Amino acid sequence: MSSLRLEWTDTLSQVSPEAWDALFATQYPFCRYAFLSALETGGSVGPGTGWQSSHLLLYRDDQLIAAVPAYQKEHSYGEYLFDWAIVEAYQRYGLDFFPKLVLAIPFTPAEGPRFGFLPGEDEARLMALLLEALQQRMKKQRLSSIQCLYPNEAQRDLLTAADFWPRQDVQFEWRNYGYAFFDDFMAGLSSRKRKQIRKERQRVQDAGVELRVIAGADATGQLWQQLHRFYQRTYLKRSGHKGYLTEATFLRWGEQLSDQAVIFAAYHHQQRLIAASLCFRSADTLYGRYWGCEADWDFLHFEACYYAGIEYCITHGLQRFDAGAQGEHKLQRGFEPVTRYGCYLFRDSPLKDAINRYFEGEEDMLALYQRQAQARLPFRQSSEA
Repeated sequence: MSSLRLEWTDTLSQVSPEAWDALFATQYPFCRYAFLSALETGGSVGPGTGWQSSHLLLYRDDQLIAAVPAYQKEHSYGEYLFDWAIVEAYQRYGLDFFPKLVLAIPFTPAEGPRFGFLPGEDEARLMALLLEALQQRMKKQRLSSIQCLYPNEAQRDLLTAADFWPRQDVQFEWRNYGYAFFDDFMAGLSSRKRKQIRKERQRVQDAGVELRVIAGADATGQLWQQLHRFYQRTYLKRSGHKGYLTEATFLRWGEQLSDQAVIFAAYHHQQRLIAASLCFRSADTLYGRYWGCEADWDFLHFEACYYAGIEYCITHGLQRFDAGAQGEHKLQRGFEPVTRYGCYLFRDSPLKDAINRYFEGEEDMLALYQRQAQARLPFRQSSEA
């Protein structure tokens, strides 16, 4: 008779790539073994980072049939759906908020599966077993909370049905409404915005900058190293540190995930690489991840991070372009506000009711913000020529 067995592991190396990827039978890149293992073996997560792998595995005999990528956290950096207000409340009350358990893709605020199941399995039954194991872990380790960040809609519904509290976030996503060419997209914008985008793109060309689309399989190790240097320059300018990801992680992505990587590289006078953006793609979505440049160039960020990606989606028939978290400037470039979610389970504490009220107030505020953002989109009215 077959038997089920739950295990926790602090490294994906205990699982074969084939067994892991069979649970996430989708082209969503960020649950792939290659993506997650590059974070671990490259030293971007693990000892000393505050992100300790703590993956939950479910076996039937010796066959892996379900898994949850998870991390025990000692801080709240790199999550994007931040809980700093809750952390501060715990501190004021003299309570320990850390450690906590995060079911998420580190440094990646992109909606997708957070629980993987072997096709043909009873997902509802296995989900119940996994959730029970997670709650036992919370009690045993005295974790303040279990946080599932950016799950897809189906898994979010299962979590809320299991008494996880939903929490909202607003991001910006470009959608392909059957465009055949970039000009088709432009035709749907107001005349003022069309002129502005043409002006921005022309300024990049006039500066002698050429954008090249480089498939991950064609990118050299030297280019991946340069992408990491660009990434570090962006973080230094924005946050005063060099970022969370190591060069080794970038190089491993280049070796193991090249089939889903897309690079928009900017060359000055066809020779010198001056900027680049790194994206990953699935069957229907382009995900913008990291950008950097050696110096400020007018409108180059918009070209490399938005316009080139939109053109790529149209050319390759992708339906969506998720250009990453934050950035209201995306609105004026046709990226629409969309709701994303996190799901939370808190251990009993004197603050539990207050946190619930905080989430409810936040939901009302974000709903208003999304309506206001929607009203600022640049698409022309039906009466406008």
